[in-house]
Amino acid sequence: MKVARGVYSALLYALTPFLLGRVLWRSIKQPQQRERLAERLGFVPKRESIRPCIWLHAVSVGETIAAKPLIEALLTTYPEHDVWITSTTLTGSQTVQRLFQGRVLTSYIPYDLPDAVSRFLQRVKPNIVLIMETELWANLYAQCAKRSIPIALLNARLSPKSFKGYQKFQTLVQPTLQAVSLIAARSPQDAEYFKLLGANPIVLKVAGNIKFDLNLPPDLAERGSMLRQSWGMERPVWVAASTHAGEDEIILQVFHALKMKFPALLLVIVPRHPERFNAVAELAQHTPFSVVRRSTAAAFTGQTDIIVGDTMGELLYWYAAADSAFVGGSLIPQGGHNPLEAIALSVPVVSGNHVHNFADIYPPLIEVGGAVLVTAAQGLEQQVSTWLEYPEQRRQAGQAGLNWLQPHRGVVKRLMQWIDEIKHGKG
Repeated sequence: MKVARGVYSALLYALTPFLLGRVLWRSIKQPQQRERLAERLGFVPKRESIRPCIWLHAVSVGETIAAKPLIEALLTTYPEHDVWITSTTLTGSQTVQRLFQGRVLTSYIPYDLPDAVSRFLQRVKPNIVLIMETELWANLYAQCAKRSIPIALLNARLSPKSFKGYQKFQTLVQPTLQAVSLIAARSPQDAEYFKLLGANPIVLKVAGNIKFDLNLPPDLAERGSMLRQSWGMERPVWVAASTHAGEDEIILQVFHALKMKFPALLLVIVPRHPERFNAVAELAQHTPFSVVRRSTAAAFTGQTDIIVGDTMGELLYWYAAADSAFVGGSLIPQGGHNPLEAIALSVPVVSGNHVHNFADIYPPLIEVGGAVLVTAAQGLEQQVSTWLEYPEQRRQAGQAGLNWLQPHRGVVKRLMQWIDEIKHGKG
């Protein structure tokens, strides 16, 4: 183990200048990247409090939003604790700040270098570490084990591809997994993959997907209704969410075709990444349609054809005002994005067929009729057209998705019970 981890650490040290260079390159457009560069090396603000600390790591926006109900439960259940949340990406960090408004401490997670990890642990002094999904960092886990800090992998998942990838480094992965006190897998198949990689069967539990435990804002229905009123109550609304490069063009092409049959149709297109807001807005403005960018605060009217959702934190409100939704990252081999926010609002979902990141969600959701997969623009146009032409069929699909979602809730309650057992040495 020590030899494998030594080789791994040496490679990471060799790569560090390139990793830092990439951050500096990105900081040309995002100065905040440069301002917090030291955090990547573990130079985070020292936690001076004598209160115990729960550290939770969520890579980016999706993991942070999914973890919100759990974080709220931690804040409520352990008011005498500090909660420190780390992110890997700038948008993830911004999401933490937006969602929790100073109620948690936050920073970037350090690179998995021995000195950076040691520095971070000395400054934060966590009593327990909660890792969302599957982030296996050999040095971090080894140093936590050395300090007797328990680690829990939550919402843990392994795709067949990632499982095969980890198998190639079994001499490093197996000892890393042995340092974990709890692996709360999303599905039995995920649990089996972790077992085959060398995880102790005693720490393996199947919790279900935390993304089922959506935390919907209390004003959601009201704000969705207000949006519909501002657009025109009779107008059909199609939301294309979390789109990636290569998908926006398809969405706009499909929208053009749909407008021939449904002239009143309104498209809300929401790029996945903020750095693409301008590019998508420019694409939309090259169409023959009336385009409004959300960030400009311009008034939406009955003549608005396309709204570019170029703000953060409003996707749920767009869904609340939608008749149907496309969920992106799926017409290209990206792996798809979470359809459950739309499903929780009885909005039926159409996606491309590249949805392997949500292999535990899409197949049963498709089976009950709450979602449909398509392979190209033609299939996308046909499905959205069908839901527009037959509103009752659309409503039935939305209700079927919601009915499927309801029994899967309760994941956070299970996780909180297991976390409490670890904290009290019963795990």
